[in-house]
Amino acid sequence: MEILDIFFNLDVMRRAFPILMRGLVNTILLGFAAIFFGGILGVLVCLVRLYAAKPFRLLAVLYTDIFRAIPVLVVLILVYYALPFAGIVFSSFVAATIALALVLAAYTAEVVRAGIEAVPRGQFEACDALGLSFFTTMRKVILPQAFRMMIPPLASYAVAIMKDTSLASVVAMDDLLKQATDAQALFANPTPLLLAALIYIAILWPLVRFTGWLEQHYKRGYR
Repeated sequence: MEILDIFFNLDVMRRAFPILMRGLVNTILLGFAAIFFGGILGVLVCLVRLYAAKPFRLLAVLYTDIFRAIPVLVVLILVYYALPFAGIVFSSFVAATIALALVLAAYTAEVVRAGIEAVPRGQFEACDALGLSFFTTMRKVILPQAFRMMIPPLASYAVAIMKDTSLASVVAMDDLLKQATDAQALFANPTPLLLAALIYIAILWPLVRFTGWLEQHYKRGYR
């Protein structure tokens, strides 16, 4: 019973739950913002890498290599704590969104590139023969075919970014983890931390299973 009182104190859980829910809203907003902006930036970086002039292609390669090599936490700390020395100040939410989006964009760019390059060259040649513009070719012919191959890895990276939102607590953003640690200090009991872990599992486990289903579904489609 003493263990239950320490780690699963129902009274503490009841009082901490509203606090954690406020943090959960911020976590979800941060995750969606990072996925949205990171996805758009990733597609743009991919198109630059594949079709821009050589200097820009090299910059795109450098971008994807650097942001896939550097830890998300390091990027977050640089954006929030280092940029103010140059007079660039962001709120904790904006800084976390920028950091997560920059990292996600690097992985997204590689996934989109692999998807586009997997489309047979004959599709490009047929579009050229029909006189379609580059953007029409990409929007109506190439990307719809490549998207089927991109969905499973993109979904996996999206789930990973949702998990990495917990790093925003490092820059004092009131996300789920930050609210849980504050509640743990307020009630002098670790129950809020266990409750936060359960909330993460309740949200992310179905997404993990969904990405697994996507992989199996599209794998059968390829066969």
